[in-house]
Amino acid sequence: MTRAEKRAAKARAEASASPGATPQASATPKPARSTPKPQAAGTPSATPAPGGGAGMVWVNTKSHVYHDEKSKWYGRTKEGKYMTEADAKASGAHAAPHDE
Repeated sequence: MTRAEKRAAKARAEASASPGATPQASATPKPARSTPKPQAAGTPSATPAPGGGAGMVWVNTKSHVYHDEKSKWYGRTKEGKYMTEADAKASGAHAAPHDE
């Protein structure tokens, strides 16, 4: 086998081994992502926690900040619970600034 023949054979082997060389490989769609994307840290969950109501605030038990019903975080932080504003203050929590 001559050098030219060896180069040609090597080129054919590389072309057939490269991804996307066949039309079938490039036409195959990627599978759908089965797991949901993680929620961004500064985004409240879509559904507020059950409970709450008139006179209740949502206390983030991790940060010790409480949110009233007007807040986008009301019932939506990862860790928290509903309680009266007086109980929240007694537990050492402080009010969050309004975020509208």
